Amino acid sequence: MGSGKTSVGRRVADVLGCLFVDLDEVIEKKAQKRIPQIFAEEGEAGFRKREKLALEQTVKKYAESTAVLALGGGTVTVPGAVELLQEKTLCIYLQASLASIEQHLEGHTEGRPLADENLASRLAAREPLYRQAAHLTLETDGLSPEQIADEIIISCL
Repeated sequence: MGSGKTSVGRRVADVLGCLFVDLDEVIEKKAQKRIPQIFAEEGEAGFRKREKLALEQTVKKYAESTAVLALGGGTVTVPGAVELLQEKTLCIYLQASLASIEQHLEGHTEGRPLADENLASRLAAREPLYRQAAHLTLETDGLSPEQIADEIIISCL
């Protein structure tokens, strides 16, 4: 959350001329509810069940084509997600410092159920999973979305 996954992902997809898919949007479309409503009604566990199914279906759907998929920050906590990402995708971790994430999120936490809860500890707990899932890690502090997208494209050529 706050690392630039969506804005960078859209730019990479535009440059590559392929489809951009935001997993949160897939979840909302299937549920016919916004994510805050899913969290309110089903809790984080209910959301993660939906997220796991959406991830599996989306990866399978685009297995034979090129698409850029932006994941939620907690997707790696879903059982089996790290292995799926390692085996079936080219996963790129946009590593941002806590200070950078907090700066990006300032004034933009609406619709993000976990934005205000223990961000530092959540990031520390997820960091090993992000690294385990990633084929490539890019440090993003101080870079614009355009610069990050360029780095991804150059690194993947």
